[in-house]
Amino acid sequence: MSDPTLARTERAALATLFQRVGPDAPTLCEGWNSRDLLHHLLVRERNPLASVGQFVPPLHGLTDRAVAEYAARPWSSLVAELRSGPPMWHPFSWGPVDARVNGLEFFIHHEDVRRGGDDWEPRVLDAATEDQLRAALRSGFVKLLARRLPVGVVAVLPDGSRTTVRSGDPQVEVVGEPGEFILWLAGREKVQLSFDGPADAVTRLRAAVRSM
Repeated sequence: MSDPTLARTERAALATLFQRVGPDAPTLCEGWNSRDLLHHLLVRERNPLASVGQFVPPLHGLTDRAVAEYAARPWSSLVAELRSGPPMWHPFSWGPVDARVNGLEFFIHHEDVRRGGDDWEPRVLDAATEDQLRAALRSGFVKLLARRLPVGVVAVLPDGSRTTVRSGDPQVEVVGEPGEFILWLAGREKVQLSFDGPADAVTRLRAAVRSM
């Protein structure tokens, strides 16, 4: 039997964490607590028009109404809905799409909640999760974000393996676990990484990622 996808395992883990911490826990998403993050995830996969409204001003009202409807419901009901996955009509319900689109989405947001407070440390991940995160270093998500980096970047993993994320000179080596690299590239600063390269290049790189 094949290993469960990152999307499935991280969805389940995030739902369990939501249930444990409740709706008012801090997250790494600026201005959002756990309630705001859960509402975002539910709108994203259950109300396409309202989801678009998060980015298109004329449709903001649809988003606000969808969020208000979720806010009126019990927390445990919302967590159960997230855990159950998207409705059958949504493209995310198809396994290959879910795996491609939701793996890093749920990994990142799981860590947003885990690391929202001051008392946190990286998880010890199983081999299947580590393998999927290693593969994600070559994913379209990482390539898309890397296009905006001002210098060359190489992800160097603890075993010494290297992945060129962006070619260029000067070059910075970012050393650490693949999950930590992905979280950092997605703009999260509560990570355990080290940076090796010209001081000016490191400064420019870290500033660019913060702005993203």
